[in-house]
Amino acid sequence: MMKELLKLLKREIFALETAAESLNYSYKKCLKTGIKKKYTPAELEHFEAFTSRFARVSDILIQKIFRLIDKIELEDEGTVRDRINRAEKKGLIQNAENFAEMRILRNDISHEYQSENLKAIYKKTLEFTAILVMTISKVKEYCKKFN
Repeated sequence: MMKELLKLLKREIFALETAAESLNYSYKKCLKTGIKKKYTPAELEHFEAFTSRFARVSDILIQKIFRLIDKIELEDEGTVRDRINRAEKKGLIQNAENFAEMRILRNDISHEYQSENLKAIYKKTLEFTAILVMTISKVKEYCKKFN
């Protein structure tokens, strides 16, 4: 069982790295565009891809990687909030509150259709991406102990 969990963790880390590359690409484009009153159709498309990629990376990290680390370390599953709090205690993330907000942002990305609310989502996504990317490095370093 443990061997299978470790194999799965390795695959999920690879998926995380691949998704993070796409996120970084979109992040650079959208960072250059910045927050504006009005976007061109191409800029809206870039932000749509960016926010979708952010949601995917945060899901892989919180829902898959953190959950697998907990299973490998024989932690009780609990809620998403429990998982985030344990990640903070393990030093995987600096601030659990940021990741709780990222989880809310991820849900907002998936369910927001009002154009006036999209700018707030774009702004928060730009702000949280650097934290998310930095966390990926920490998680990869932490997981080396399982090899």
